[in-house]
Amino acid sequence: MLNEKAALRSRLLAERAALSPEQRYQAAVALGRRALELLPGTEPAKPSDRVSVGAPERAPVTVAGYVSVGAEPGTRTLLDALHARGVRVLLPVLLRDNDLDWGRYEGADGLVRARKGLWEPGGEPLGPAAVCSARLVLLPGLAVDRRGMRLGRGGGSYDRVLARLAAAGSTARLVTLLYDGEVLADPLPVEPHDRPVDAAVTPSQLFAFDEAR
Repeated sequence: MLNEKAALRSRLLAERAALSPEQRYQAAVALGRRALELLPGTEPAKPSDRVSVGAPERAPVTVAGYVSVGAEPGTRTLLDALHARGVRVLLPVLLRDNDLDWGRYEGADGLVRARKGLWEPGGEPLGPAAVCSARLVLLPGLAVDRRGMRLGRGGGSYDRVLARLAAAGSTARLVTLLYDGEVLADPLPVEPHDRPVDAAVTPSQLFAFDEAR
């Protein structure tokens, strides 16, 4: 099974690497628009918006995302769109043991270079359990099958995140961001610790697996 996963990862990574910069850019823009459909009712904040004195403030919606790197489906357009809508966006901070801490996204200027070529929020980390406050968790991946089983890069960081969410009784919707063609008809090889995601978003389509279960 491990060899099967490794061969599939190699093929998918090669296909991503073959995309031109223009193809990646167009996909990122379309992916951002499509992913916003998961959070209806959020609109960009306007300078004229005011909160009435004495009115209770609504807690912002929290989304856990990530900053795409290399040939990954681009997330920066989406992160900025969420931030502009007043969404509380959390981004991962890679720990030495490959677990993930989390920090708040305050715009592209607040990102700093980190290990393994990653970009992370430069503010104070909020702790690994901060992800449990998210209503929506965006997961990187290389492919998803029609059951919602996800193929990651094999580092195990998000396996820990998913286990932490499950232990906390989280009801967050789990969503993987992919290119068109990476939602596979054939079942992916899975291991006992693998957990399905609820949906996948590509530049052209939203696949809801939780509605089919």
